[in-house]
Amino acid sequence: MFNRFYTSIVTSLLFPLHELLKKHKTVKIKQQLEQTQWLSQEAIIEQAEQRLHQFIKKTVTEVPYYRRIFTEKGLTPENIRSISDLSQLPFLDKTSIRNNFEQITSEHAGATQPFTTGGSSGTPLTFLLSNERVSHDVAEKWRATRWWDVDIGDKEIVAWGSPIELGAQDKVRIARDKLFRSTLIPAFDMNETKLLGFINQIKTIKPKMLFGYPSVYSLIAKTAKEKNIDLTQLGIKVVFVTSERLYPYQREIIETIFGAPVANGYGGRDAGFIAHECPSGNMHISAEDIIVEIIDPQGKVLPNGESGEIVVTHMATSDFPFIRYRTGDVGTIDTKPCACGRGLPVLKNIEGRTTDFVVAHDGTIMHGLALIYILREMNGIEEFKITQESIDFTRIEVVPSTELSDELKNKIITGFKARLGEQVDIGIETAQQIAPEKSGKFRYVISKVDY
Repeated sequence: MFNRFYTSIVTSLLFPLHELLKKHKTVKIKQQLEQTQWLSQEAIIEQAEQRLHQFIKKTVTEVPYYRRIFTEKGLTPENIRSISDLSQLPFLDKTSIRNNFEQITSEHAGATQPFTTGGSSGTPLTFLLSNERVSHDVAEKWRATRWWDVDIGDKEIVAWGSPIELGAQDKVRIARDKLFRSTLIPAFDMNETKLLGFINQIKTIKPKMLFGYPSVYSLIAKTAKEKNIDLTQLGIKVVFVTSERLYPYQREIIETIFGAPVANGYGGRDAGFIAHECPSGNMHISAEDIIVEIIDPQGKVLPNGESGEIVVTHMATSDFPFIRYRTGDVGTIDTKPCACGRGLPVLKNIEGRTTDFVVAHDGTIMHGLALIYILREMNGIEEFKITQESIDFTRIEVVPSTELSDELKNKIITGFKARLGEQVDIGIETAQQIAPEKSGKFRYVISKVDY
């Protein structure tokens, strides 16, 4: 009874006040999304296309990069009135964002802050995050968790963060998380002692939702299984996973050990929260905010039902527009409606990039991002791939922006030894580009060490 009462106080009073103070329109947007999800797919697309036209008009007026592109192509905003019209515009990728950063910023941008992606794609990206964008992203996530009967204010444990982000967590942020009953656990270096500590935290807190990387929760579940620790009676409603590919074996062990369904979320901080899984098992596109196109290797838009690269246009990015942004991931827009009754289109067969765990010389298991964060903070590195060949040797391929200096090499070696162990040999190779695996997929952290 108390839990339900406290959650209602958070959702109706504390969180709306928090968002108001941060100048976010999250609450109003979430209310609208709760309504529009039940419209027919045709009605949702019609509304999205009307919004797309207004978004393009504003972008061409206020953003020098797109004003130039429209001029060069002899286009006006009147030429972009439907999703199919978008094919007249060029794709946006990380290189074009880096090369045109100032020009992509709106001349009338409001409050923004630079944000750098984690780099699990092998190429970290810095872009501007606005209040508009954050409001829509938070509202989309809020709606999706409510599909699973979890609301803001319900107890949750989040397996997330980086060493840097955790270090920057100030007293205000800690107090806010405590008020909203959200507990953060670091997911970057895990030995058996820490994993057992996480399990004890989960047992003590009895959260309604677990949120974070599927690799982390499957590792926690594996440890609980090995130690015969029962976690099925904690009242967990859902394990919401995101940011990595979810493998079937991960879903199986997580659902079995936690006694709760797994809900997958697809997207990223750059492309937005593109799709979320509903209780009927389908990934619904956040179609009110994000337009998804599927393209073939030549850039031609494919019809629904065919598999290709996922390209997104995020219409809540007026201050730093993402139009036809190439994700590098592969998926298919389903031709069938979902049994849940929502009209939001379904994205299926999503194949994203993968990141392995790595093992330090002392046996500590770390998420691959623990190594990625070393490289992403360094200037002069365009792309990279990390291969842990053995417990004693790790090989790094880097694509430098110019020549790789001895100073930068030493900095990389020092950073990797600090995480993997001083006795580990670090080999650095330069390359013109990072090649995909034989399967065609990119893997940027590979470990050949069993754990």
